[in-house]
Amino acid sequence: MKATYVKQGRRQRRKWRVRANIRRTTSLPRLSVSRSLKHISAQVIDDAKGCTLCAATTTSKAAAETLKGKTKTERAKFVGAEIAKLALAAGVTAVVFDRGATRFHGRVKALADAAREAGLKF
Repeated sequence: MKATYVKQGRRQRRKWRVRANIRRTTSLPRLSVSRSLKHISAQVIDDAKGCTLCAATTTSKAAAETLKGKTKTERAKFVGAEIAKLALAAGVTAVVFDRGATRFHGRVKALADAAREAGLKF
């Protein structure tokens, strides 16, 4: 088996394990974070209804002008503050953080800290 398939399989299992623990322990909406090499996105998902309540990303046209020339960590902080603002506007005050297969470190941690500072509880 090729190394890339093994690596992808491990990543997928980590993601499923984290998500299974979240779904088993709480009924709060989930703040799911997706990170690529260049961009980061976050969305608040209500698993009971199966719908996305709000989303924020660095790829949106509205954020493009604001984020021009900033580092990836600063972009993650912007997305964290933006998702918190949108979630509070949608009536969500508390969420469960779903980091997916990524470590709670660097850009993912910066997004989480910015969301907490903006008033979202988790």
